[in-house]
Amino acid sequence: MNRADALAAVNTKISNQNLIKHMLATEAVMRGLAEKFGEDLEDWGLAGLLHDIDLDECQGDMTVHGRMSAEMAGDLGASKGVCHAILCHGMLGEPCETLLDKALYCADPLTGLITAGALIRPEKRLSFVEAKSILKRFKEKSFAAGANREQIAKCADIGLTLEEFVGLSLRAMQGISEDLGL
Repeated sequence: MNRADALAAVNTKISNQNLIKHMLATEAVMRGLAEKFGEDLEDWGLAGLLHDIDLDECQGDMTVHGRMSAEMAGDLGASKGVCHAILCHGMLGEPCETLLDKALYCADPLTGLITAGALIRPEKRLSFVEAKSILKRFKEKSFAAGANREQIAKCADIGLTLEEFVGLSLRAMQGISEDLGL
């Protein structure tokens, strides 16, 4: 499986452009984490890119979300490790076992928090966002309320402090800011 095929599948399966941007942001964060940990950039990026590919088809049914994405990723040729990470990122109770599983689990909601941090700025650009402002907003439960703080804090399970994780993720998203429209 390659990124071009995965991206084509995402663009075919997902109609919401903001969801596609979230998937691209998660891919960028996962690539940043793979680089930090000396892991496979392609596999980790594909896990981020494909993790929500089922959301149009499952129509918000979180009892199947994740399982359906993992199956779709497998059908596209993703590795078993990528498929397992995608399965674990959902709320199906599948335990995170590998570093990849744990990384995707905590990266997914952080992209939303960072995006919200950019959107409240007058410039609406990631280049103006600082990690310290995201960390401050992290403590405000009403800000980007859908970004699960407990899930983000699981970055400790991959050996990163919250500060390190937010900084790495912000830089990764800033690196694709044009693709994200931010």
